[in-house]
Amino acid sequence: MTTPAPSAPDTTTLRYEQAGVNYELIDPLKVSAQRAAAATATQLGMHGFRELAASRGESAYVVDVGPFHLASIVECLGSKALVADEMARLTGRSYYAGIAQDTIAMAVNDLITVGATPLVVQAYWATGGSDWFGDAARAQALVDGWQRACEACGVAWGGGETPALAGIVEAGRIDLAAACTGIVNPKTRLSLGERLGAGDAIVLLDSSGIHANGLSLARALVPRLPQGYLTPVRPGLAYGDALLAPTTLYAPVTEALWRAGIVPHYCANITGHGWRKLLRHPGRFGYRIHTLPPLPPVLAFMQQHAHLDDHEAYGTLNMGAGFALFVAAADAARVVEVAQRLGIGARVAGEVLAGPKQLTIEPLGVHYGEDALHLR
Repeated sequence: MTTPAPSAPDTTTLRYEQAGVNYELIDPLKVSAQRAAAATATQLGMHGFRELAASRGESAYVVDVGPFHLASIVECLGSKALVADEMARLTGRSYYAGIAQDTIAMAVNDLITVGATPLVVQAYWATGGSDWFGDAARAQALVDGWQRACEACGVAWGGGETPALAGIVEAGRIDLAAACTGIVNPKTRLSLGERLGAGDAIVLLDSSGIHANGLSLARALVPRLPQGYLTPVRPGLAYGDALLAPTTLYAPVTEALWRAGIVPHYCANITGHGWRKLLRHPGRFGYRIHTLPPLPPVLAFMQQHAHLDDHEAYGTLNMGAGFALFVAAADAARVVEVAQRLGIGARVAGEVLAGPKQLTIEPLGVHYGEDALHLR
């Protein structure tokens, strides 16, 4: 009796669309929703307020309420909780304190792009049934992590909703989201890109890993790995543990920059669409990247095993850069210093150029044109 030969490793490229996420289908709906939403802006006039139209298509919506601006955002965690559940089954450990931070970060890191100070976070915790809360240790880890993340961002936890949605959410699962309201005060803190110009510097803040975007791709990769989630990314670090590194909270950096007298000309939270998010500003600018951040081991591992070329990887994942600050060139070095004092890696990574609108990552020879991002 002969022993069957081991199957050859899968060397085909695993793209995000194959994991069930196709932005070519999602983005048109977002644009349609934005246009419908914009038609409701006149309702604010009934209350004596007005929207800042330039915030449409940005990461947070901004309303002028007179002496200051209010900003708001709602974001969901996505599928990272599924990785936490599977790793809990495999290891017996709880990962929900980190999952809580991920959820807060999804909202807060978007809110601060417009120059807002986060004020209040609301929680949305929807389960497939009330039994989810019967695991008291897991539920308390979620509560404790949520509180700590709020404290790290200087934001109050205002309340929330905990629906049990059997038949909508799968049994034994939880769908997490956060809404955040912030204040832009004084109004000169506003950062919607009106000051962005050629010659500005691009400062990239390091990510802690995959953060909370690209998890559908990360999960789809598991069947290819010899030990699944327990496959080592490097000695002593399993793939699942690396994926569950909590998302970095960048609000302490933007608050410290304001105290230092630095107002970014524009900001981008590098989430879905990867580095293509650097093209978010509606103006016709070019963006030249000359220096790359360190690549987290988990993202290098994913790129290798999913067989992603640099164009696909940097257009999908954060690849080590979690947040971008577009600042006056004269302020760039101080921005790096402020971030590093807070324990967040940072570097002057590039510059803004006069049009055409495009992004060039010079060390990799990667180029994205104007049509690479459709958010308006």
